[in-house]
Amino acid sequence: QFLRAFTDFLAFMVLFNYIIPVSMYVTVEMQKFLGSYFLTWDEEMFDEDTGEGPLVNTSDLNEELGQIEYVFTDKTGTLTENNMEFIECCIEGHVYVPHVICNGQILHDCTGIDMIDSSPGGSGKEREELFFRALCLCHTVQVKDDDSVDGLKKNQLSRRSCIYISSSPDEVALVEGIQRYVFELLEVLSFDSVRRRMSVIVKSSTGDIFLFCKGADSSIFPRVKEGKIDQIRSRVERNAVEGLRTLCVAYKKLTAEEYSNAQKLLQNAKLALQDREKKLAEVYEKIERDFILLGATAVEDRLQEKAADTIEALQKAGIKVWVLTGDKMETAAATCYACKLFRRNTQILELTTKKIEEQSLHDVLFDLSKTVLRHNGSLTRDTFSGTNKPQCTFIQLTAELEPEAAVQANALKETGLDAAENCSCSAALIFNTFFFFQIVKLIKLSKEHPITLAIGDGANDVSMILEAHVGIGIIGKEGRQAARNSDYAIPKFKHLKKMLLVHGHFYYVRISELVQYFFYKNVCFIFPQFLYQFFCGFSQQTLYDTAYLTLYNISFTSLPILLYGLMEQHVSADTLKREPSLYRDVAKNALLRWRAFIYWTFLGVFDAVVFFFGAYFLFDNTVVTSNGQMFGNWTFGTLVFTVLVFTVTLKLALDTHYWTWINHFMIWGSLVFYIIFSLLWGGIIWPFLNYQRMYYVFMQMLSSGPAWLGIILLITVSLLPDVLKKVLCRQLWPTATERIQNASRHCREHISEFTPLACLKSPRYRSSDCSNSPARRSNSHSKKMMFTHWRGVDYSVLPSVFGYSNKHCRSSAGYRYNGSGLETSV
Repeated sequence: QFLRAFTDFLAFMVLFNYIIPVSMYVTVEMQKFLGSYFLTWDEEMFDEDTGEGPLVNTSDLNEELGQIEYVFTDKTGTLTENNMEFIECCIEGHVYVPHVICNGQILHDCTGIDMIDSSPGGSGKEREELFFRALCLCHTVQVKDDDSVDGLKKNQLSRRSCIYISSSPDEVALVEGIQRYVFELLEVLSFDSVRRRMSVIVKSSTGDIFLFCKGADSSIFPRVKEGKIDQIRSRVERNAVEGLRTLCVAYKKLTAEEYSNAQKLLQNAKLALQDREKKLAEVYEKIERDFILLGATAVEDRLQEKAADTIEALQKAGIKVWVLTGDKMETAAATCYACKLFRRNTQILELTTKKIEEQSLHDVLFDLSKTVLRHNGSLTRDTFSGTNKPQCTFIQLTAELEPEAAVQANALKETGLDAAENCSCSAALIFNTFFFFQIVKLIKLSKEHPITLAIGDGANDVSMILEAHVGIGIIGKEGRQAARNSDYAIPKFKHLKKMLLVHGHFYYVRISELVQYFFYKNVCFIFPQFLYQFFCGFSQQTLYDTAYLTLYNISFTSLPILLYGLMEQHVSADTLKREPSLYRDVAKNALLRWRAFIYWTFLGVFDAVVFFFGAYFLFDNTVVTSNGQMFGNWTFGTLVFTVLVFTVTLKLALDTHYWTWINHFMIWGSLVFYIIFSLLWGGIIWPFLNYQRMYYVFMQMLSSGPAWLGIILLITVSLLPDVLKKVLCRQLWPTATERIQNASRHCREHISEFTPLACLKSPRYRSSDCSNSPARRSNSHSKKMMFTHWRGVDYSVLPSVFGYSNKHCRSSAGYRYNGSGLETSV
């Protein structure tokens, strides 16, 4: 008996293993792999300046693009162009500007690289010369004669025959502004993100030895012993508030003995076999001290095109944006205002080392949390998304952390996270870019476990990109390290908007429908087989023929859902870009929750019960054909299988919103293929088969009128609950997506007041002139009229507030629209 029970168990396992078919794994992988090509083929994400398009390094994370909750972005090169322009320099308190601009006026007579003192009076020629020497010498710039670097034609922007190349665009901008002197280079104290400065030791033609140093103000000012520190510091802070990138320049003169000692220390540190970097840092600290402050420079890094629009769209989509940078707080704040991360009425909460020195870290974080929670309670309803959740749009968290303070006790993490997570966006200023990934990891491992995305353009962003769930690299001017180590790569930051709001949205909707539909159609497939066992004595008798069992998931139902997973667009791409709030409808795995899973399971079980018992009661009185022959068990199974194939295929057709000729070919072609296969499989005696239990079964079933009636009735009853559910939910409890779908259908006939005015900017709308009689005016003042072409129909948008009667206006295309429009006046 035990052996019999074991064999029965194995037999039922084989019989019911189709519930999770291997074809589902194959279909999902094909959908992800082929779907990734739609991203690379997107012409709107191709950048003509660099000749680059988006790259996909992995296709396993496509659906994650539709679930992003946090975006961590670098500033320089990601939000900005990374194309530095020299603006001014401050030497001994005097401000010098390039020859193009002086005191706000363009000077046409100045040529070359002359700097003009824009301050009243002028003195200190020796310090000026030392300052410019420092700019010329303290860098790692290389000269290249080729006119093409990373796809960018440099000579189109500059008249020079040579090109300057450096790991830092700041250095290129400074060297382009100053090109004069020749010195003998003795030593280079390289830049690193901890020191935030670099130095060179050079020897002049007169034999004097100088150490020139440049770096961030926070690393230069503490090491300065003389110079006009207050004047230069005030100028640096002013430039930082204006969003300019600043560098301070200092020097000191070395005696031969001092240089000899420094050289020995550097040589010993470079030859150390253990802790070489640590020993070099200690030597650098000993050498770089007691400076004389020369001045400071200011360069401008312009914001990328449409970077502000992209960040604004991401915030409307419910995505929290964090900007991670190593710049001064004032510079970062100015950039955040420029890119609309901060607003005019934004309240900025600061967590700085200065505050930590005045209070304990626990008290500072506790005060920030109370402020955030107090503002959350007083905020109004989010009018954009229509939700009752408190808006956190106008609360920011700006964190400025030294490397030593970046790693805090675990007990304080929760307090800091509560404050940060209740802010819509943040700007974390971290002096060591190595700690970027720790901020990402802190949010990633928080109690809510949000899906994070990190985007950057340089090698210093790689750790952050690898730490986040989804990493995106910018194909920029700092090499390809970020693009090669990322999951996806895009040419510009503006392309992130379409990648998430359009492609990510589509990817998630498609894969969620694919997985649940596969489970649904296999429940419909196997549950009748389970019910059949109660009527065949649990003998493991199959309800369907073996050919149907094999081909159901391979041929009859696989291609339509694969094509659906590749091409479905429940709303248009233009609508998703125009209405970023639709991204919230699919956020937090909304389409794959237990509620949706239970609904699909219930629908599959209901349809299976209808298939089986509908056919069972139809056969209850033993259906007889016109020639007196009775139907048997294979005819019963074939009838159930026929209703099954047609029902699951038509269910997919009802869920399809984006129809093309390929969809029609696959859906209706699959049904035709099933009919043809069944006719051939049961209508021909195949010589390679020992027996044919399905011979003439399908034709016999189709020759019966009750069988035809049963097929039609069972298909209708099976689809009816899903149709009723869709209609009732769409009318009574529509989602934002369903409201947009209804409005889109409505707009095919006329413009509705639901349609936002921003849609008139879409490329598919073209203006046309009024060729016939103009609209009548109720006043004598002439007004301009705007016409838009909307999918083949012209409309006049004539606000009634201007006194027009919007009647009988005919366009050049010959279309006509009568009646007053519902468009809101602007």
